[in-house]
Amino acid sequence: MSTSPESDFSLELHFLPAWAKEAPQPNRYAKFEGERERPDRSDDRRGPRRDGPPRRPGMGGGMGGGGGMGRPSGQGGAPRRDGPRPSGPGRDGGRPPRRDDRGPRDGRRDSRDQNRPMVQPTPLPEINLAFIPEEHGVDSLARQIRTTGRAYPLFEIAAMILAKPERHTVTFSVRTKPDKTPVQPLFVCALDDTLWLSEDDAVRHVLDRHFGTFYQPERTQVDPPKGVYTFVAQCGVSGVILGPPNYHDYQNQLRRLHQERFSRLPFEEFKARVRIVKEEEVVKKWIEDQSWKTEFTCLNLPEPLKLPNKEEVEKHFREVHLANIIKQTESHRMSGVASRNLRDRNLSRLVRENWEHQQRFPIQIATALSQQFASRGLQFFKVNRTVTHVAVARPHFLDLEASPVSEGVRIIVEFINAHSKCTHKQLLNALAPAPTVLVVPPPPVVADAAAAAEGTPAPAPTPAPAEPSPELAVVMTNLHWLIHQGHVIEFANGVLETAKRPLPKPEKPKAKAPAETPAPTTATGETPAVEAEAAAPVAEVGEIAAVETSAPVVAEAPVEPAADLAPKLDANPS
Repeated sequence: MSTSPESDFSLELHFLPAWAKEAPQPNRYAKFEGERERPDRSDDRRGPRRDGPPRRPGMGGGMGGGGGMGRPSGQGGAPRRDGPRPSGPGRDGGRPPRRDDRGPRDGRRDSRDQNRPMVQPTPLPEINLAFIPEEHGVDSLARQIRTTGRAYPLFEIAAMILAKPERHTVTFSVRTKPDKTPVQPLFVCALDDTLWLSEDDAVRHVLDRHFGTFYQPERTQVDPPKGVYTFVAQCGVSGVILGPPNYHDYQNQLRRLHQERFSRLPFEEFKARVRIVKEEEVVKKWIEDQSWKTEFTCLNLPEPLKLPNKEEVEKHFREVHLANIIKQTESHRMSGVASRNLRDRNLSRLVRENWEHQQRFPIQIATALSQQFASRGLQFFKVNRTVTHVAVARPHFLDLEASPVSEGVRIIVEFINAHSKCTHKQLLNALAPAPTVLVVPPPPVVADAAAAAEGTPAPAPTPAPAEPSPELAVVMTNLHWLIHQGHVIEFANGVLETAKRPLPKPEKPKAKAPAETPAPTTATGETPAVEAEAAAPVAEVGEIAAVETSAPVVAEAPVEPAADLAPKLDANPS
């Protein structure tokens, strides 16, 4: 491309009228030398200029235009002020106050900011979006929680799933109006599972990415354009040669290029980027391109059909293939990786902003994760009534005094209670320390006589994994039982804690007794007998209510615990 100044001119200059192309008239003021310098006639009575040099003692006004001296200060001139100038703001001196870049402190906007137009961000599409954990990943997490028995924070797992797109899926769903019509429709392309907000955008995507699936271009040589062309117009962004501006198909080429590749750019701004090129090679290339005609053969049709241009191709695609390739949907689910590569700009921005919002508080992932974990038999509980954890069992207090347990279980519970925040490893080292074993290296073994003759040593035998000692196996078995029963909680960092005793429930307020009514009498004046059970209060579950009788009060026997009553009931079935 030429870099000469001749190529830097506007496209409109080639179509100016004749009077605008005439040579410029000679300058009638070329020999004008200008007026003589006027003398300075400033009045001394106005005093010296503030930005001029300081006046000397005994002098009045400043220097005149002819270099004469001013009048003395006592002859009508302004008296000289001795001493420093005032430092405050004002006309007589002082530095003007510096404007704070942060604006006025009273909250009002500056006048220049008020006149500046406010740029409103483009609203996000009204589409519901949800992040859901991937099913196979949830299966692996549930299997690990059951195997290890540890309790993991639910929201930390949700943040871990949200961090990588491979670990979750994204579901798009439309919002509906009261008449059941979608607020913003969704269109899905069946060829590559891409999602679009506009049917026209989906059609352009298919014709751009999957054109060869439906049509095949064929070039045929034709006569070149007639005439002499010395310059052509070229797109300054893509480099596409559009042809001479006076060519009959120039406007069609210009608008077609804008619609196909730069539709998001305003047409006038796109048109301003078109430049005129006078290079002979570029002009010849355009003439050569115009010497060929491109037709498009339709594929996958029972009868052959050729289309002359891309406008007819798009029209044919809409009539024949649109209903099968692009479909409107109410909900669509895709992988997290595919959601990060959406070609629709507004949908991509919707995914990014929702993902950033969920990163601060992943409530969607946590809600879906809790439902998936619950369906797999896991339990949930809160630590200090704030942090939700997921584990194999809920905390269940073990009362060593009321529940008969083995000595090994009692030792583990007492050790954890005595050592706050002890870890799994510390417990095993304290209750079942590993014995010190003196390792004696075995004598070298030669594989066979051939290896011995060659001097090649045989490979060292692989040591078998050491089996745990009987004491360690007993401790691990008891600890496993305590964890899976909820009596001991092992957190993700390995810290062990026992389940705490639940707080007593507040007593329910007793109902007020109804007012006593006189007992009915018979004809003989006697009071009828009433069953004792009707007058006795009803006992709640787990409570023993006393029944008031007319018998003298005797000392009640102590109530035996339920654990001791169970064997007795089994021994006396009658």
